Amino acid sequence: MDISIGIQNSPREISFESAQSSAEVQQAIADALASSSPLVTFTDVKGKVVIVPTAAIAYIELGTEQSRRVGFVA
Repeated sequence: MDISIGIQNSPREISFESAQSSAEVQQAIADALASSSPLVTFTDVKGKVVIVPTAAIAYIELGTEQSRRVGFVA
């Protein structure tokens, strides 16, 4: 799933691909915001860890959970 996170006062967004489902990502964000946790952590498909301060999150955009097609379709 593709995840894009907008950061307040920053013209760029953080974009990465995660193996987590949409429900897992939404739950992680909701838990971090509800518990007033200062950080929320994600791991991308290559194992890279992305740590985002919850106070700086402007928006989160979740892509589809479809796998990418390889090859030609006739």
